[in-house]
Amino acid sequence: MAKKSRRQLWSDHIARGAHSKKSGSAPLALGPRLSGLVLGIDPSLRGSGFAVLEQDSQGRVRILEAATLKLKPNYSMVECLGIISSQVEDFLNQHSIVHVAVEQTIYVQNFQTAQILGAARGAAIGVAAMRGLPVFEYAPLRIKQAVVGTGTASKEQVARSVQSLTGTDFELRFDESDAAAVALCHAFTWRSPLQSDD
Repeated sequence: MAKKSRRQLWSDHIARGAHSKKSGSAPLALGPRLSGLVLGIDPSLRGSGFAVLEQDSQGRVRILEAATLKLKPNYSMVECLGIISSQVEDFLNQHSIVHVAVEQTIYVQNFQTAQILGAARGAAIGVAAMRGLPVFEYAPLRIKQAVVGTGTASKEQVARSVQSLTGTDFELRFDESDAAAVALCHAFTWRSPLQSDD
């Protein structure tokens, strides 16, 4: 029997449904996959990536729009945060986004860097939260596992996998391909909760 890839193992796990390991508990029934638009965000103070991903009810995915927001050093931190919020607002105004997926801040040793990354994430998330949109956060390791099949994938490998899955070639626009990977991770893993018959 052929050995399964990590991506296939992850897909099998999702298909089975997550369940409690407590004795006697039944598997959690999962509803249908996401059908609609996801805004993926790879936040950074000076170079944020954004991608709008569409997934249909059959699981087919495509990129509708992507952008990199590059901000020059002469912009203050406060100005950058305002521009990031405005960029997210523009995407939400132009597309009927149903979910927002954001990459979590990775572990950094420098407190100031962590603070800046957290502020950039907050600027992006705040706009979606004010509109009542569901926001989902994913660790970089999980994103790479879902899209590439390994948590140690390089940015180049992520970009190639995103191109293979969506047909969009981001070339060297890694902020955009990373944002698309965040959206793909969400599309691949999220399932709507089933309504109770009670």
